[in-house]
Amino acid sequence: MPLRVLLALVLALFPTIASSQVSGKVDPWVLDTAARGDAEFLVLLRDQADLRGARSLLTRAEKGAFVVDALTSTAARAQAPIVSLLEERGAPHRAFWVADAIWVRGGLALVEELASRADVVHVYANPHVRLSLPPESATPSQPDTIEWNVSQVHAPDMWALGYDGTGVVVSGADTGYQWDHPALKPHYRGWNGSSADHDYNWHDAIHDSTGNPCGNDSPFPCDDYGHGTHTMGTMAGSDGGANQIGVAPGAKWIGCRNMDQGNGTPARYTECFQWFIAPTDLSGQNPDPSKAPDVINNSWTCPPSEG
Repeated sequence: MPLRVLLALVLALFPTIASSQVSGKVDPWVLDTAARGDAEFLVLLRDQADLRGARSLLTRAEKGAFVVDALTSTAARAQAPIVSLLEERGAPHRAFWVADAIWVRGGLALVEELASRADVVHVYANPHVRLSLPPESATPSQPDTIEWNVSQVHAPDMWALGYDGTGVVVSGADTGYQWDHPALKPHYRGWNGSSADHDYNWHDAIHDSTGNPCGNDSPFPCDDYGHGTHTMGTMAGSDGGANQIGVAPGAKWIGCRNMDQGNGTPARYTECFQWFIAPTDLSGQNPDPSKAPDVINNSWTCPPSEG
């Protein structure tokens, strides 16, 4: 076979090979959605921070500082070329250092361009998924002194041994929180008994909702669906009276809203996880890993449709 014919065959075949390689790096949902218009997706970069050095550090503060520094420095270096490209294309985007990933909104051409890059390992779907709640069961008109579920996990036995969560900070990522609820307000880390300070104690990952009762970027904890307030009550709720609804009534809590009236996305979940590692002030600045919670609660699931 003449060389020119062989080269022609290779060149003819190459676009198919390239297209196959690109599609193999992209979730089918992204390709299907982007083919019909703009899609939301997460671009995961190949360069990931090495966090093994944290194992040799002795204190929680040292470990937190090491992890945040490694994650942020790796992301700043690795994401710079892609962020520059996205700015040139005028594509909406939000960078995350917690996983060295970038949320992007764009069409099929941009998806293929990003997936073809050697520094991109995968393009993941970012669908809006509705929170599915179990059916409510009948509850007594007068609550028990200690709620039945709290007793079922033997929390009162732990209280008797002196373990009620005192000294621990729990956190939740959910539909938000009614911070001034009588069972939650005394335990909110942002409440000192006379005034509230929401810096480092609250973050809202909802930036583009429409008609949401809490609005966007709420400057104080707000629950637009009720589920988050319920789950935080199970964790640390107590009104100071006889009715005990929380497993750890001695704990303090902080929170992040990652659902828009029950609709969550992987990008919103990621944003809350990132904030928990190093909480920031309300402007999203001055991250401080020393203010990270001891426990993160997630009372929701990620179905197969969400990736």
